[in-house]
Amino acid sequence: MTFYDVVIVGAGPAGLACAKVTAENGARTLVIERKNRIGYKVCAGGITWNGLINKLNDISEKSFTRQYIFSKYQQLTITEKNPIIATVNRETLGQLMLENALRAGAHIKSNWQVTTISDRTVTMVDRSSRTSEVITYGTLVGADGSSSVVRKHLGYPVRDFGVGINYMVEGNFSKMEWHLNSSLFGSGYAWIFPHNNRASIGAYADSKSVGALFLKKSLMRWATAQKLCLPAKGLTAERINYDFVGYQFGNTFLVGDAAGLASALTGEGIYPAMVSGEAVGKEIVYNKKRDPELDKLIVNHKKHRIMAKIARSHPRMSTCLSELICYGLKKNIINFSAAEMAHSSS
Repeated sequence: MTFYDVVIVGAGPAGLACAKVTAENGARTLVIERKNRIGYKVCAGGITWNGLINKLNDISEKSFTRQYIFSKYQQLTITEKNPIIATVNRETLGQLMLENALRAGAHIKSNWQVTTISDRTVTMVDRSSRTSEVITYGTLVGADGSSSVVRKHLGYPVRDFGVGINYMVEGNFSKMEWHLNSSLFGSGYAWIFPHNNRASIGAYADSKSVGALFLKKSLMRWATAQKLCLPAKGLTAERINYDFVGYQFGNTFLVGDAAGLASALTGEGIYPAMVSGEAVGKEIVYNKKRDPELDKLIVNHKKHRIMAKIARSHPRMSTCLSELICYGLKKNIINFSAAEMAHSSS
């Protein structure tokens, strides 16, 4: 059996961020990825100025100093000096982070499925050849998304989650739009996020307020009303875990969606994944206390979860809350960044 100081299950932003830190600090690190393609995920691909635009502007596809927001009764435009949100291609991001992790010295095994976990071993199977291998480890990190096998091993089911559904539509889209309509999306929203020569068009909703099938029908109704032509094929969907129960469990850690650190309010996940992955990597190699950035993330996550719970309590509450938020944005009482997971109250 091969021994690794750190075994990370999942090669998304959280896992690769963690792997880069541990590997470059001398820890023998293995990343196990179930998929053959590293980087692909159902995602609108939005990153914020306060979160990641400063770090990833070299791979941003489009950036926007304006946001167009529509509710049942209001329309408004938010304008800032700096780009508020930019879009990135998830595969491009994944490949960049993969190169960084490999350069740091991490070992990557893609197309391998983890089948069994014990306190010190991981059994995995090559999905092509069906060959199995047993790995021993010092520290295990679950970075394997909302259906995390590491989280299941720890015995923490996912009870609170959102649902995101998405189409990639060819064309030149110039405006980034958010559409709030509680009749269609509950406490969630529909979006248009332009990328290069195409746009991510989709919807997010809390599963406790809107079911996946209803959300799909609502997206189609909304798209028809907006005169958007969605393709007959190409619908993708993803469960978005916001059921955070902690991130360290002895010699096992959870990061990103596996930890439930996505926003309950917006579904934002790239920033929480990268921050938690990097912070846990530092804790492992430096044996230090929690990173301040992770502390801030956990505080904001709790606020988003409380707001989502209030919003989904009744359809009228969703409407009232969205209208109040829009009014506050229009009158500059609320800053758009307040909805970001990177928001600082200081």
